[in-house]
Amino acid sequence: MSIVAVVGNPRPGSRTLSVAIEAAQAIGRRVGAARAYDVVDLSGFGPQLLAAGTAPEVTAALERVRDANVLVVASPTYKGTYTGLLKAFVDRFPPDALAGKVALPVLVMGDPKHSLAVEVHLRPLLVEVGAIVPTPGLTVLESQIPELEAHLAPWADRVAPQVASVLEAHALP
Repeated sequence: MSIVAVVGNPRPGSRTLSVAIEAAQAIGRRVGAARAYDVVDLSGFGPQLLAAGTAPEVTAALERVRDANVLVVASPTYKGTYTGLLKAFVDRFPPDALAGKVALPVLVMGDPKHSLAVEVHLRPLLVEVGAIVPTPGLTVLESQIPELEAHLAPWADRVAPQVASVLEAHALP
């Protein structure tokens, strides 16, 4: 089983990246992932994602996502939703490209008034490309990052059984 964290923050080394990695680790521990997680950090892909063709590094990132069993898809909240960078990346997938993949939406935000964005905006994007999206998505306030494990644990405990169930149902014979 492989877990890939997709990070849609345009800034390298962002807090969103840290949250995505920790979320991937938390889920991996709970579902018994034998392999380490992988990270697709979109921070350096902006120009390539907006270009007409597909750059080799974007193709490689798309393949890593397609090959994963579980995706942790994380973005900061911009204007009440996910970033355009993340959208430009996901737009590269044809319909149902992520069929059978488990995708866990994660939004990092400064204000709790955006808490529903993970369910109202990011979840439908992932479902649109065929992913199976257990509930609930994860919202992390910037103020919660210093105590991230305490915030992540209850979410991971709740979501991991759903992830394991989907993985078992889609296991190859």
